[in-house]
Amino acid sequence: MTMTTSEATSARSPTPGTPERARPARPPWRDFGKLMSAFNSDILGGLTMLRGYGDFVRTRLPLHIYFVSDPRAIEEILVKKADSFRKDRTARLLSRVVGNGLLVNEGESWRRQRRLVQPAFHHQQLQSYAALMTGAIERARAGWRGGEVRDVHADMMAVTLDIVAEALFGADVSAAAGDIGHIIGELMEDFGKIVGISARFQPPMWVPTPSNRRLRKHVGRIDTLIRGIIDARKSRQEQRDDLLSLLIRARDEAGGQMTDTQVRDEAVILFLAGHETTALALSYALYLLATHPDSQARLADEIDRVLGGRSPGLADLEKLAFTEAVINESMRLYPPAWGFARESLAPVDISGFSFPKGAEFVMSPWVVHHDARNFPDPEAFKPERWQNDLLHRLPKFAYFPFGGGPRVCIGNRFAIMEAKLVLAGAVQRFRFEPTPETKISLFPSVTLRPRGGIRLRLAERTRS
Repeated sequence: MTMTTSEATSARSPTPGTPERARPARPPWRDFGKLMSAFNSDILGGLTMLRGYGDFVRTRLPLHIYFVSDPRAIEEILVKKADSFRKDRTARLLSRVVGNGLLVNEGESWRRQRRLVQPAFHHQQLQSYAALMTGAIERARAGWRGGEVRDVHADMMAVTLDIVAEALFGADVSAAAGDIGHIIGELMEDFGKIVGISARFQPPMWVPTPSNRRLRKHVGRIDTLIRGIIDARKSRQEQRDDLLSLLIRARDEAGGQMTDTQVRDEAVILFLAGHETTALALSYALYLLATHPDSQARLADEIDRVLGGRSPGLADLEKLAFTEAVINESMRLYPPAWGFARESLAPVDISGFSFPKGAEFVMSPWVVHHDARNFPDPEAFKPERWQNDLLHRLPKFAYFPFGGGPRVCIGNRFAIMEAKLVLAGAVQRFRFEPTPETKISLFPSVTLRPRGGIRLRLAERTRS
């Protein structure tokens, strides 16, 4: 399904004498039905199939939607010409669920919010979160027993919920945080049913469809819980260092601060990003380690050598190089954020092609991370490939699990630190093994979820 040289050339070069500018090639009509069937049944498979037609492909639908898997073009969109784009329709639809926080906000409003939120992720503030992360995995594994089979995705969701609840809200609201986590999980399940082309045809929120009524109910419950926490925090006027307190106290250059609605929206985004995405990275890492015992043994050896039986801490992070390689390779194979998209605000040229205002560009880490040109044997789990500083030797945007450019995930350092400390704490005490029921069925919602969880057997480890 790869384009021929002549097809690729004609796609880039308009016929002499014609006024039309170059456009990417389209798949042949004979493949249209096959592609639509693939997207309807398996959106990841559909994206992979499209990649076979080239690095820059236009859909056959009467829509200006383009699929981009060339890292150079992705860098143009996300970095070099970032001001020419906004979030796509699906992301704007997501604002119905998560509000107008950093994930979906735009323009000067987004820039102001980014400046207000940024101090919460400065290095000194990150240091205070390390103990929360270590404590959460130690509390969780205290309830694990050798020989039992557990859903490690549910376990990792519980651990990261514990961490984000305490980091964001403080330990005194853990019950409410648990309710928020449960509701957000239900919202993501519902939203996953309208991801993709169908997102273009969703009715406004005020239309009383069953899905809209369900979304409004969930959003109302989140509002009640988070606004109650905000009101209680303000009434006590305590000087606390959790993220919520930092958001409430944040001031911009002019002395302005966030409204309660803005604090609520940022809290929901931080809750989702700090809870779900890291839990997914950890879940897939444990699954891959269980199915690759040699890599798990190497990881356990590193943890034993660096930690010597004590709890992992912030000072250990740089020494846990193979631990980070496992996280990187897991997010390469199963990127929690499996797709990004942008919509052009005006006519724009990208990678030698010309596009009108309103063109949408889909960029999928799932596709790009499986490109054999940058990752030989791309389907294989090989953490060792990240040795010798691969991350900095790769072309920019050959690997982009957190997006990139001005809108790169603001919590990426928090997430990597969390993933390394939790993974080290889990493997320090237990070996993870597959069972006959161990399998992964992927559900691409807002994030890349494992449908039905991931069941693994635990075996207690003893240090050699």
